[in-house]
Amino acid sequence: MKMIVGLGNPGSQYAKTKHNVGFMAVDRLAAEYGVTIAKQEMNALTGSAFVNGQKVLLVKPQTFMNDSGRAVGQLKAFYQFDQDEILIIQDDMDMTMGRLRLRQRGSAGGHNGIKSIINVLGTQDFYRAKIGIQHPTRQKVVDWVLTPFDAKQQVDVLTGIDKLQLAVADWLAGSDFAALMNKYN
Repeated sequence: MKMIVGLGNPGSQYAKTKHNVGFMAVDRLAAEYGVTIAKQEMNALTGSAFVNGQKVLLVKPQTFMNDSGRAVGQLKAFYQFDQDEILIIQDDMDMTMGRLRLRQRGSAGGHNGIKSIINVLGTQDFYRAKIGIQHPTRQKVVDWVLTPFDAKQQVDVLTGIDKLQLAVADWLAGSDFAALMNKYN
């Protein structure tokens, strides 16, 4: 069993913002696997499917970004996921728009959603897929992450999500995560 969590903020006002790349990616995976993400449980919206013979839980925490760990921790405990069965999808301002980077572990790097998950899980050792939203040049960070993508940025981010979808398919087919990092980073 695997759990794929997309980080973001609930509510239509945040739906197309840069900070919601994780939600966008999970929605793409849900469409690919024919999943409706509508079940409300453990402070999250979830949906599940069987992919390559294993159950996959797709998750969109509803706790707002800075408290994402609460939903992740509750779902991990309830479903008894191992650390290597969890993938967190996040935005990353330190990468160019749409770039994908897979990581097995590491610090939060200033990302409050990841800080929350690290605090709740008590470890930095969990899989992550980072999608670049690049750093703002003329805006405050909070304004940048909470504004929608322009047309060019949208194309770049969707390209990154396409690449992520391929990486997730390989992971669910049994590929080792370190090998995926070599292939997709």
